[in-house]
Amino acid sequence: MHLIVFKTISLPPSSALLKPQFTFGVATASFQIEGARSARLTSIWDTFCDQPGAITDNSNGDTACNHVELWQQDIAMIADLAVDAYRLSISWPRVLHQDGSINQQGIGFYRDLLTALKARNIKTYVTLYHWDLPQHLEDNGGWLNRDTAYAFAHYTDLVTKQLTGLVDSYATLNEPFCSAYLGYEVGVHAPGIKSQQAGRQAAHHLLLAHGLAMQVLRANCPNIEAGIVLNFSPAYPLTENDTQAALLADQYHNQWYIKAVLEGQYPALLNSLSSEVQPHIAADDMAIISQKIDFIGVNYYTRIHYQNTDDNWFAEAQINNIAVTDMGWEVYPQGLTELLISLNELYQLPKVYVTENGAAMADTLRDGQVLDTERVSYYHTHLNAVHDAVEQGVDIQGYFAWSLMDNFEWAYGYEKRFGLVYVDYENQQRILKESAIQYRALLTQRKK
Repeated sequence: MHLIVFKTISLPPSSALLKPQFTFGVATASFQIEGARSARLTSIWDTFCDQPGAITDNSNGDTACNHVELWQQDIAMIADLAVDAYRLSISWPRVLHQDGSINQQGIGFYRDLLTALKARNIKTYVTLYHWDLPQHLEDNGGWLNRDTAYAFAHYTDLVTKQLTGLVDSYATLNEPFCSAYLGYEVGVHAPGIKSQQAGRQAAHHLLLAHGLAMQVLRANCPNIEAGIVLNFSPAYPLTENDTQAALLADQYHNQWYIKAVLEGQYPALLNSLSSEVQPHIAADDMAIISQKIDFIGVNYYTRIHYQNTDDNWFAEAQINNIAVTDMGWEVYPQGLTELLISLNELYQLPKVYVTENGAAMADTLRDGQVLDTERVSYYHTHLNAVHDAVEQGVDIQGYFAWSLMDNFEWAYGYEKRFGLVYVDYENQQRILKESAIQYRALLTQRKK
């Protein structure tokens, strides 16, 4: 099935997304683009990449997009795209030494980067943790060790003091679901642990780390907005008989995190898990986790269908003859609208940013161009899905395209390309794809 190809990314002329106060940006993550492996501590992803078969193309993040060396040209490229904001993450292994002291070279890189962005009037949305845990902490249990949450608070304290006046918005964590479930429960991400109990405990300690970091952020930079970024893959029943499976999957994968953050409790599903699987929760943990936040970041790529299993649990179901991205994910823009509306109905939401949305496509470079018309279509339909959610009352104040440029796509290595900008990994050349040109045209038109 072929996607409908739109010539441009466009929005209704009256859309709230076209107003100056709506923030448009692009996003990246430290391990995926930075390189400069020798200038930082080893992270769990370095170790994971060394495991045979862990990464599909047997690659690693040692060089990636060489952003640490090429950051000045990358900032010029971001400015050329006419975005309002750049969402990036800090590498914990780059800015701290193993003894917990500041690595001046590492923090200096971010200080220079953020200063240059400010000089270009580009707002900075900084994520403190995007999965690259220092390996020495993993050696002591990683996110299975409660002490790691306090180590994260210490890291947050040092970094925020070093970057005073340079950051517009802080997010504590990016997608704790991925860190916990993919990393500790099913083992397809670093550190590669496969244990349901480990997954649930890691999730709890990650959320505890979020709450502790929020306390630090309030103390160190009370005038800067702070929140968390969560990913959602809305759960749909395969048939009308699979409604229970979809409900369970939604609680387990989606509501588990947002309900804890906004309401200080886990879904009722927690009580139906065996005692061996349930996380250990200390007396004050849920109060710490549910610190007031200024925003919630919503990452959306696709929906997932589920079916019942014989043991009254859920299993993912495959759907045929649908439009999919190069990741095999269904292209379903109305799922973003439905997700945002449902969250708005379920919770007292703070303001919302769509902090990641985008698509991996099988891009080809021909004659110096990448005509990624399917990605253009993806952005067109999903931006209009955001518009539809705003029209129905959801307080969405920004949208960040994932990703600025092609990069290390975790367990897929460099095989999958999400970028608006094509990266030739042989020579590190950056080439704007058609989607980047169209995104820039939309934002340039909006600023006229």
